[in-house]
Amino acid sequence: MSKYLIQASYTSEGLKGLQKDKASGRRTAVMTTLEELGGKLDAAYFCLGEYDAILVVDLPNTQAATAFSVAVSASGLVHTKTTALLTIEETDHALGMRINYKPPGR
Repeated sequence: MSKYLIQASYTSEGLKGLQKDKASGRRTAVMTTLEELGGKLDAAYFCLGEYDAILVVDLPNTQAATAFSVAVSASGLVHTKTTALLTIEETDHALGMRINYKPPGR
């Protein structure tokens, strides 16, 4: 499974829905959807600032992450930003890969 950070911002109508469903209701809805995609919710926080909620989720692949993000954003009530997360080991492996890359103009 791969981990993804999802940053979400509610529209004004989305916030009205949040007031009705409560945070626990939204968590349940998110967990159900992730489970349908073969994933799970690792962490969920509501926050102040640019984003209203932050999720860390486990999903089987990028296609599942894309499906989740598109479904949520297509509702028109929430805008999302999804970022793939790498473990230390995955990052070390990537850093150890040798590739030939020619920068522009060199």
